[in-house]
Amino acid sequence: MRMIDNDGKRSEHEREDGSRHGRGLWHRRDHEPRHERDRALEADDMPTVPIPARSAVTTFDAASKHERIEVQPPLIRHMRRTITGVFGLWVHASTAIAKRLEWFPRVEPYVGYGTEVYSRLICRTVYAPKHSKAGALTRGIVGMLAIPAAHVQVRIAIDGTPLETVQIGESEQYDRFDRMRGTGSEYAMSDESGYLDLVAEHQLEPGIHHVTYQAHDRKAVSADLFTIPASAKVGVISDVDDTVMITQAPVLWKAAYNLLLLNPKKRNAVPGMSVLFTKLQDMFPDAPFFYLSTSPWNVESSIRHFISYHGFPEGPLLLRDLDPRPKTFVPSGPQHKLEFAEQLMADFPDMRFILIGDDGQKDPTTYATIARRYPGRVLAIGIRQLSPRESTGLPSMMGVTATQPTPVTDVPVFTGTTGANLVKTMLPYLKQKLAQ
Repeated sequence: MRMIDNDGKRSEHEREDGSRHGRGLWHRRDHEPRHERDRALEADDMPTVPIPARSAVTTFDAASKHERIEVQPPLIRHMRRTITGVFGLWVHASTAIAKRLEWFPRVEPYVGYGTEVYSRLICRTVYAPKHSKAGALTRGIVGMLAIPAAHVQVRIAIDGTPLETVQIGESEQYDRFDRMRGTGSEYAMSDESGYLDLVAEHQLEPGIHHVTYQAHDRKAVSADLFTIPASAKVGVISDVDDTVMITQAPVLWKAAYNLLLLNPKKRNAVPGMSVLFTKLQDMFPDAPFFYLSTSPWNVESSIRHFISYHGFPEGPLLLRDLDPRPKTFVPSGPQHKLEFAEQLMADFPDMRFILIGDDGQKDPTTYATIARRYPGRVLAIGIRQLSPRESTGLPSMMGVTATQPTPVTDVPVFTGTTGANLVKTMLPYLKQKLAQ
């Protein structure tokens, strides 16, 4: 997971023409074919006035005292350092193999978001065969085995205007000066795990813009940038696993199979949830949709395709890094969701949010915590209730209850086993609030 100090975040993968986009705010600003757009953005005669950008400050740079590995109990500290060491050996060995196979760094871009005055952009550089395609729909196991390409120079542009970056220091090395980053300002440099976080400062009109990323002599790849207008007063933050997509996350082996081995095209949506989201979009045309998940960035493309294929409103995915880091190791699921939700609260101080999740992974507790910390900022909470089979992996039995109880909070909480249940209960309340 990568959090930012009110300053920068992530961008998305290539999309084919004709992919579904939401209405209202999220209409595309152009309809030219993708190959023409990419050719134009790859041209050497880019505008000469660059967009200033800087590195994002992550939680790895500002980890609290209790999160750091050195303050953990000896057994946990030893275990985490062992895992980090093994992971480092795997990266070293796999990188050597990739180079022998003549693989080269490629950019995996992720969807970005921001306001009219700044944008949060993120991508990852990985080793891949020369003719491989970024953002292609693959099984999760393929994404999990992606080989990070560290310290790769990436050229970035927004709507054809290049970014001018200055980067000093490296978050994984406690902000010590990194001599490898003394490159030209027309490039940005990915970190040890291939990630690149940037905050771009600019003036953009609300809507969908296009970001291009290019590493070495690879073909530039593109991602959408959702620019959210200051007039948007309502936003939606939704969990993914077992909220919009059935994964049975509480059952470890089933979640692993669904995430890693199941054909992404065969994943099922939670009944009625796409209808609920579409109605929310109709009710709040300018509302951005943020999809918050504990899944790793490695499987971003499969989740992205799922959201588009099943008719959910498109929006930024806020996933987490699965690579063990020196300062905080791998953040827990609730910690990841809480920090990202708080980040969005800070990014959009005038926006009120609708929080949607399920009772299988502590979403009720997390959302109740957010509501208490930010009085008046949460309009409503919707919790999808998992069946006993989904939450335990066992057939329905008397006495088996949901993993998490309904949260205790001053904010209205609506529950149901399907999206249709939430449509019947949550939407009338929101319509009433909208009419006031």
